[in-house]
Amino acid sequence: MILQQRLETAMRHFGWVRIPEILHQHAEEASKRNIPYLEFLDNLLAEELLAKHDRFIQTRTRLAHLPFRKTLDQFDFAFQPSIDERRIRDLATLRFMEHQENLVFLGPPGVGKTHLAVALGLEAIKQRYTVYFITAHDLVQTLLTAHMTNAIKQKMKMFIKPDLLIIDEIGYRKMDETAAHFFFQIVSERYERGSILLTSNKSFGAWGDIFGDTVLATAILDRLLHHSSTVNIKGESYRIKEKKKAGFFRPEHSDEREADR
Repeated sequence: MILQQRLETAMRHFGWVRIPEILHQHAEEASKRNIPYLEFLDNLLAEELLAKHDRFIQTRTRLAHLPFRKTLDQFDFAFQPSIDERRIRDLATLRFMEHQENLVFLGPPGVGKTHLAVALGLEAIKQRYTVYFITAHDLVQTLLTAHMTNAIKQKMKMFIKPDLLIIDEIGYRKMDETAAHFFFQIVSERYERGSILLTSNKSFGAWGDIFGDTVLATAILDRLLHHSSTVNIKGESYRIKEKKKAGFFRPEHSDEREADR
């Protein structure tokens, strides 16, 4: 009992969580199979490291504020033939992040832009990068609230610090002058320092309307696109696809079409 207490005290000191759970089981197995001491220790440490890595991933994923957890393997590339799967798999190597480059997914609603953004965010977390996800609308609201409460510097740091900042749904709502100015600041501060991943349903030519200022939009795009990749997605909405499967959209029969004429 004294030895066990000393071991438990030492494990708590080192912050080990998994080894106390498996020590007795592994000790019995080592005794039965005559496993060498070093191999026994290696097995214990391997499980502790794996558990620590899992806890790290869970914590980083929670802090990233991802709206859901979907991987590239769950993406239906066959449904969106406009997307080059090999190119997306290459992006998943995260070389663009190593070079502090940006990535933009453009396309109509429902084609999988957010899914791809989240999947790449999860890959980045696995590679021990820090990630933060936010919609453009929530970003604007957060910045405006921080501006009114004199907390803008602190909030700006929250969006500048992560290795990968994911801003989803650019273009669904226009930004006022103040929000557009802060957005420009974020892009400028991250320029050649950290990667930004954007999704938008608007072409770059329409960004002047989004930011309410063509000159400002040009300045933002100049910094975003200087070191970047753009993926244009064309195709049907996944949500409409699922509704069709559920029978919400039914083709009209020829006799019904004739009756409607």
